[in-house]
Amino acid sequence: MENIALTQYSHGAGCGCKLSPKVLNQILASYTPTPSSDQLIVGNLSRDDAAVYHIGDGHCVISTTDFFMPIVDDPFDFGRIAATNAISDIYAMGGKPIMALAILGWPIDKLAPEIAGKVIEGARSVCQKAGIELAGGHSIDSPEPIFGLAVTGTGKLDQIKQNSKATADCDLFLTKPLGIGLLTSAEKKKQLKPEHKGLAVKWMCESNVIGQQLAEFSQVKAITDVTGFGLLGHLTEVCNGSNLDAHIDLPAIPLLPGVEEYIELGTIPGGTHRNYDSVKHMLGEISDFDKAILCDPQTSGGLLLAVEKSGVNDMLNFCRSCGVTATRIGSLTQPANSQQPQIKIER
Repeated sequence: MENIALTQYSHGAGCGCKLSPKVLNQILASYTPTPSSDQLIVGNLSRDDAAVYHIGDGHCVISTTDFFMPIVDDPFDFGRIAATNAISDIYAMGGKPIMALAILGWPIDKLAPEIAGKVIEGARSVCQKAGIELAGGHSIDSPEPIFGLAVTGTGKLDQIKQNSKATADCDLFLTKPLGIGLLTSAEKKKQLKPEHKGLAVKWMCESNVIGQQLAEFSQVKAITDVTGFGLLGHLTEVCNGSNLDAHIDLPAIPLLPGVEEYIELGTIPGGTHRNYDSVKHMLGEISDFDKAILCDPQTSGGLLLAVEKSGVNDMLNFCRSCGVTATRIGSLTQPANSQQPQIKIER
């Protein structure tokens, strides 16, 4: 099979393909969620990572879907990243994935079917590692390559982690460094330095299974994965869901190597500006440099954890035992403004 550069066949990349939160709000403005069943525990009201349905006796089914255009050129890696990213939504709810279905859009007039086969192969390898079946799917002929999964999981009713459950006693932790959008944009523009080659792929393929394991920790009040809306976009969902202010310790935020360099070079994804536009009403003045970090669209990013202070040490010790670094990046407090939660960036 000849070498192929998948990113040359799409106008978007990874979770940066997402519609901005502002546009999404406009689309959903006329929709008032009215659940027809008390068993739908999590729907669209709280903008959580997945839907949750109580099937009885404290057991729940968790359902999600996630798909996007290529963020890397290699088909196998594209499949791995897309699958890791989709499965992460189940982990972010504190659930256990059990099955996945593939979602494939393929420009059959431009790219050979065998290349799509490599994408599926990459996804299957991730599903096998997660202990789940890639049980089928659906494909269409599309002008650009698209791939992702619909994932089904299970969870316990009293262990579901929702954006609306954070409390003012919580510290905020992040389990992966930021900068995926900046590095992948630099690579697409042929500006990525040799020493940074493969870094973004490595992190995008890191599983967020720690979310499933942290479900049993009652002091872990909320979990969400940081993806296309950037850190501030997903933090906004927690702040709005729980009606809390956030204080972010900017120097504490973990970054991928080279991030500062690429900001100076201007390899900033278009999604960064859309993300900032959607959250600026909750912020004070911040520099363009800080925007480039805090609003950088992540693909298969880390988990953002809201943890009660009394449970921080137990959570950190457990994460370390699993080989996961959870970095404290801030805290949540009661809102100073009753009209709108705020995010305060502190240096």
